[in-house]
Amino acid sequence: MSYLEIKKVNDTEYVTFVKKFSLMGRSFRIHEHIGKNISTLDSRDFLRRNLDVISRKEFELRRPLIENLEIAYNQKLLFDIELMSIKINNQIEVKNVGDGILTEFAKEFIFNSNNIEGSKIPAEEVNRIIESGNSRYQNANEVLEVHNSIEAMKYIQKGFKFNIGSVKKLYYILTKDLTMQNGEPYPRGFKTVSNIVNNMETVPPDMVIPRLSNLLGQYKKNKRQTHPLKLAMDFHLSYEHIHPFLDGNGRTGRLIMNKILMSQKYFPIIIYSGNSKAYFNSISKGLTGKNMKTYYQFVLKQAKKTYKNFHTIIENY
Repeated sequence: MSYLEIKKVNDTEYVTFVKKFSLMGRSFRIHEHIGKNISTLDSRDFLRRNLDVISRKEFELRRPLIENLEIAYNQKLLFDIELMSIKINNQIEVKNVGDGILTEFAKEFIFNSNNIEGSKIPAEEVNRIIESGNSRYQNANEVLEVHNSIEAMKYIQKGFKFNIGSVKKLYYILTKDLTMQNGEPYPRGFKTVSNIVNNMETVPPDMVIPRLSNLLGQYKKNKRQTHPLKLAMDFHLSYEHIHPFLDGNGRTGRLIMNKILMSQKYFPIIIYSGNSKAYFNSISKGLTGKNMKTYYQFVLKQAKKTYKNFHTIIENY
């Protein structure tokens, strides 16, 4: 967040715009001298007038932390995403529309995330449920799926901790009272039978807890050392390989990936349902360990697509 710093020398007040932020355990500070004896200006107004300049200065401070990240075929893509995320956060601060934009994000995210997993509910019905809580859509299971997704997003924002209990609770919230595609209710707890996804074996049931515990531990260990984009993508890939539940792994995994990003002040991302085939293929390639960049590149392109869309949404909000 930004603020105005006022220093008084004799009878003269000197005003400076200050923005503080942290990344990977490091603290950064931007100073912009404004002038003296200015009583009508506030920090949001100054940021609005100088959005591109302040955003670029923040990017240059962040740049050394991403220059050596080998997660994209084209470094420009990574730089574009970093700058776009910075600008979105600054736009939100200028307009003071954080809660409203998160609601708009929820509409897009829930529709796409559920659609990837087979839901047919139209985007306008998802919007209606989020805005009013009501829907006349004929598939009651898919309507409930949206309601559960809303609660799951709230939990991710304010209640989720990186431990086994939180992962289970997120799954319970997301699948409460739902039936799977075979008509059976979602089972409680971790999977008890092996599952194969995209022709690849996942972690066997008896290894779910130790592997998930290790993944959560690695996240805590690396969250101040690894760039948030790579940290989030690596977590998601490993989580999908563990596949801790019989179903609901994609939806829980994408939510946790965004929790990692948001905890580091990055705008969350959407995996768009129209790109679901490429999404599953990228995960399969990533899990072989031979073509990680294909996976990274796909998610980064989805991030850029998300940020481009939300830059426009915020501009018009």
